[in-house]
Amino acid sequence: MATRREILFGTAVGAVAATALAVGTLRIFGASAHAAEGKFEITRSKEEWKKLLTPQQYAVLREEDTERPFSSPLDKEKRKGIFACAGCDLPLYSSAAKFDSATGWPSFYAPIERAVDTREEGALGFYRTEVHCRRCGGHLGHVFNDGPKPTGLRYCMNGVAMKFIPA
Repeated sequence: MATRREILFGTAVGAVAATALAVGTLRIFGASAHAAEGKFEITRSKEEWKKLLTPQQYAVLREEDTERPFSSPLDKEKRKGIFACAGCDLPLYSSAAKFDSATGWPSFYAPIERAVDTREEGALGFYRTEVHCRRCGGHLGHVFNDGPKPTGLRYCMNGVAMKFIPA
């Protein structure tokens, strides 16, 4: 049987973890705390990225943070147009592929061809597929196998990692 101290400690750890998840700071899936590694068409120093991006954009695109659900206006964006990378302006998703996943993040069933790359990330038996910009390596979000037809995929993106360009 657990002692009172063990129960209190477990409750405290759970509360801290829940709070961290709510503000998008806990990386329980083993994500490295930096954008995708590799050679990209656009590279900048940490200082250059910080000058170019807002603090929240930098945290998501370069440090793989996650914005709070339902916080991005792009989640409710309904106009025709293109969703482009906030770091390098590469067109990523067409509004034609956008759908309401009710998750609180902009969701798409397919990216524009050759716009994004993916990599597996995870630890302790929990794995998921990270999505990043093919051109600058910026972290965009994750892709899951619970999306609508025709692909069955849900590209769950951080709105702050993108900008909308109306048609």
